[in-house]
Amino acid sequence: MLSAREQAAAIRERKVSAVETMQRHLDAIAAHEPALGAIVNAIPEADALALARAADDAVAAGEPLGPLHGLPIAVKDVMDVAGLPTTAGAVPHKDRIATRDSLLAERLRAAGALIIGKTNTPEHGLGTLTFNDLFGPTRNPYALDRHAGGSSGGAAAAVAAGLLPLADGSDSGGSLRYPAAFCNVVGLRPSPGRIPSSRPDDGWSPHGVLGPIARDVADAGLLLSAIAGRDDRTPIALDDDPAAFAQIVPSGLKGVRVAWSWDLDGLPIDPEVQRVLGEMRAALVEAGCVVEDVEPDFSGADAAWETIEMLGFLAFCGADVARFGDAMRDDIVRNVEQGRALTAQQLVDAQAARTAIYRRTCTLMERYDLLAAPVAPVVPPPVELPWVREVAGTRFERYFEWQRCATRIVVTAHPALSLPGGFSSEGLPVGLQLVGRHRGELDLLRHAAAIEAATGHGSRRP
Repeated sequence: MLSAREQAAAIRERKVSAVETMQRHLDAIAAHEPALGAIVNAIPEADALALARAADDAVAAGEPLGPLHGLPIAVKDVMDVAGLPTTAGAVPHKDRIATRDSLLAERLRAAGALIIGKTNTPEHGLGTLTFNDLFGPTRNPYALDRHAGGSSGGAAAAVAAGLLPLADGSDSGGSLRYPAAFCNVVGLRPSPGRIPSSRPDDGWSPHGVLGPIARDVADAGLLLSAIAGRDDRTPIALDDDPAAFAQIVPSGLKGVRVAWSWDLDGLPIDPEVQRVLGEMRAALVEAGCVVEDVEPDFSGADAAWETIEMLGFLAFCGADVARFGDAMRDDIVRNVEQGRALTAQQLVDAQAARTAIYRRTCTLMERYDLLAAPVAPVVPPPVELPWVREVAGTRFERYFEWQRCATRIVVTAHPALSLPGGFSSEGLPVGLQLVGRHRGELDLLRHAAAIEAATGHGSRRP
């Protein structure tokens, strides 16, 4: 498969048309859907080809072209695209048509991307496995009887299978990183404020962020360059010019200091994941990295994340629970009720805990360039499971407890990336989580690109 960079360059240079590029992706969608369950509410083929013809006309007329000019893309189905349903995977919203673009969709269009539909997500983005009563599950392109991860599962599966060159996702508890790990692609959770959002519920929170999913690190950087940057609708938006992300040059790995965490302060990890990542650790050493085993102190992280997450569900889903009640997933209703019951002291404690964890992480990263750890504690689970209830002998009571490899990193407010890390004995993808310094996406992407080149796991396509 050509990279998104190569496809965009070919369109700009008139080596291939946007129509040809669109038709190739439409053919791939027709071949793999609905079995994959990745793309939902796609626009008619004739409309998609009309968008592509307009893109070719712009090239022929010598108009200024954005970095994603002519590339088809589908937007995660929690973000508004004018004229398309925003269902959030919820049956009560199956006919809710967006009347205006979200800021994300605005930026994608400004960069020249051609929006052809939505990508599947669990109901209201709940959890790290993608299934809902409206569209069904998103299946893993490496094994159709396995989950693709979530909540950006449709995005990751579509990119891995070649249905899209790039996709967006969001992440408040692993929703970019889990599906990237399970589908052997790259998913970046950027620093809070790196990508602004026009969502109305909480523009101040560093908890949930938007980010790119791509088949390689440089493509993730390309999409990041198009959707990052200041917007005054997001009060924590960063001012940095995102242009540098468009050209990711791999760093040298010799002397790169890596803090290696086997289990992120005592989390249960499946032995097969440990084995695969152990081989990755050895590859980093062979490539010249200085790798040291370190277990960061994440005390207080789980309670802090849970408090902030439940507050977010109250803000995002409270009105729907009041209106639709039993039509919504039980876990969503429970989350909203838990959010409504939070005390001021719990919120104070959560803010204090994540401040302390952020500062401890900054101190750790003064000594290291990267923190490396598992993305997920297991390989992609069977598609029938609503969530993973046990890992390495540890039983879980709530759907989010198996996500803590990801949620603990959310509390640090540091950027994190899922990189293809190898395959299990069954041929299932395993992701390596790389955490960079505070607001250090550029170095994180450069180091990740170098590791990608040294290991090559991302080149193995389904």
